[in-house]
Amino acid sequence: MYTLKYKTRDFSPGKSRDARGGARKFSRPNFKSRGVARPKIRKPKRGNYIDEKLFINKAVAKEKEVYVSTHTFADFGFPEPLLKNLVIKNYVNPSPIQDQTIALGLSGKDVIGIANTGTGKTAAFLLPIINTLLNDKKASAMVLAPTRELALQIENEFRSFTNGMRLFSVSCVGGSPINRQIRELNMGVHIVIGTPGRVKDLIDRGNIKPSMFGLVVLDEADRMLDMGFVNDMRYILGKMPKERQGFFFSATFSPEIKTLCTDFLTNPVTVSVKTRDTAASIDQNVVRAQSKEQKIEALHDILIRPEVKKVLIFREMKRHTDDLAKELTKRGFRVLALHGDMRNRERERAVKALATGEIQAVIATDVAARGIDIPDITHVINYDIPQDYDTYIHRIGRTGRGDKVGTALTFI
Repeated sequence: MYTLKYKTRDFSPGKSRDARGGARKFSRPNFKSRGVARPKIRKPKRGNYIDEKLFINKAVAKEKEVYVSTHTFADFGFPEPLLKNLVIKNYVNPSPIQDQTIALGLSGKDVIGIANTGTGKTAAFLLPIINTLLNDKKASAMVLAPTRELALQIENEFRSFTNGMRLFSVSCVGGSPINRQIRELNMGVHIVIGTPGRVKDLIDRGNIKPSMFGLVVLDEADRMLDMGFVNDMRYILGKMPKERQGFFFSATFSPEIKTLCTDFLTNPVTVSVKTRDTAASIDQNVVRAQSKEQKIEALHDILIRPEVKKVLIFREMKRHTDDLAKELTKRGFRVLALHGDMRNRERERAVKALATGEIQAVIATDVAARGIDIPDITHVINYDIPQDYDTYIHRIGRTGRGDKVGTALTFI
């Protein structure tokens, strides 16, 4: 149990915690004295019931299991310009998903990759694609991702891998000016990285010709299905040439993903390096706060702790995201909101500000936060209970990445 002490507070806007005097006092409800059983958990308004025990897991301090790769990046036979950029990025030994899929991709096979978030999936599909683009000047690739943020992160990785190679990319995502994307497409690009909705729109307009793409990637395929993109994905894949190479990456392998793979991949090789739903490096716990006032005070107490440095706070609704951001700003915290109604540059600013340490926390909805890869997130806080356990897994996966230890707290 995550113990919190509710102290006497003054709620004058703009004052720091230390400057507050006594005004109100909150105490933990005494259910036993009322003859009422303590509620086990509040159910979300929609979705499935989640037992609170699933929100509690102590990170086990044990020696990290070291993966011994069968390759180094130098073993894959990449062209010299690509190898040079890998050295600059300090890429020496591949992660498990990279080690087991890159050689398959280089051989031209279709690949299904099942791996936890934060395991290096982006390089696992980008490096074989870049190798093909360098060796075949007529080749083109398309990468589909569930969110603008993930698409832009993939494009940034592509540019860092291909620095100085004159390989051109365009991100085709909603929330950005479509006319600029059309201009870049007309100038000629080697790879299109986008969200299914915007890519389908550009196909319908005649600006993207799917028949030209012999390489296709579905990144976080399960999330795209969750977000209702299945028809767009099928539409796009159905217009691509039958002779193509596909990379489908997902954290889960649901029946829907299996059907998609059966319909659009040819004799795929499946590589699974998924270990468990919740990383052992994430310390998970619950915070009991029954009223609205107690919740904000409990969150305040958490955020003032010195170890709470870089935080993602999840809310279910867009307006509640904005409300919490305003309240925390009044209390002197450096925070920004992140949700689907914001302009693309505002969303990018929030992600960048948290990544660089300009702010302490981002308050986000699930849709906006999908695909975000911000290094060194120390805490994930579920201010609202997630809709289902899969959503919970995705939320807390933003912390405890790589060899880092993270903390996930869920308000109940």
